[in-house]
Amino acid sequence: MSVELIETPLVLGMMRLTENDELSHPARLADWIAAQLDSGLDWFDHADIYGDRRCETLFGEALARQPALRSKVRLISKADIVTAARDGSRWGVKHYDTSAAYLRQSVEGSLRRLGVERLDLFLIHRPDPLMDVDETAQLLDDLVAEGKLAAVGVSNFLPDQWRLLQSRLTQPLRCNQIELSLKRTEPLFDGQAEALQLDRMQALCWSPLAGGTLEQGELAQPLAAMADIYGCTPTALAMAWLRRIPGAPVPVLGSFNAARIAAARQGCELSLTRSDWFTLLQAARGHRVA
Repeated sequence: MSVELIETPLVLGMMRLTENDELSHPARLADWIAAQLDSGLDWFDHADIYGDRRCETLFGEALARQPALRSKVRLISKADIVTAARDGSRWGVKHYDTSAAYLRQSVEGSLRRLGVERLDLFLIHRPDPLMDVDETAQLLDDLVAEGKLAAVGVSNFLPDQWRLLQSRLTQPLRCNQIELSLKRTEPLFDGQAEALQLDRMQALCWSPLAGGTLEQGELAQPLAAMADIYGCTPTALAMAWLRRIPGAPVPVLGSFNAARIAAARQGCELSLTRSDWFTLLQAARGHRVA
């Protein structure tokens, strides 16, 4: 079972949108979105919990300032995490909710806040140990049939978790958004990367720059030295390292800095040799390949 891949070198992550003072005004954000589209970047990653829903609201207000942008942006959103502040019980406990009622409310809320009629991709944000898989799958199928979702996927799922959900869906899961970077290499060695290839699912990689810590510790010197050889920045090299992995995982970059975005974009076009790729892996893991 195969699906259409996300054809983009980068997905732009909106998790910290409301923390960016420069883009806090809808008009300025609309101009920024237009500039990203002009550069060929049209996928934007949201979740209902980002900024406690304010990130989607601000993005939607920006689209309302320039309505022509709505037909050009490609929007991802995620749901099922209920924060402690939003838990209506006496306990105020953070939890997951994949019930049909909650997910429908979440999707329709995202559509309303973003000011669009359809999400290009919707992801279950975290595996829910209480998920009624038949109910959840039916709801996702219904939302696709209603035209509210173009495609569905998961985030932070392990193979058996996504395969259980897939077994009840009438359409393929498109992707799994996972943490993968030079400082988070476990999916390359625990079978997750191979399982994604086996099931023809695309990997989207959150925190591809390890939260800005790649240039710290033992990795800093070899990363900088190799970046000099390639004539690029460490950011670009980290992106090239990810894209060298079979299936060409797509980084979800949570930066609004123009230079950082440009460097990441450049890195997605670089081709690392096998030896260079393993040299960075060795530096990141702190030991030689067995």
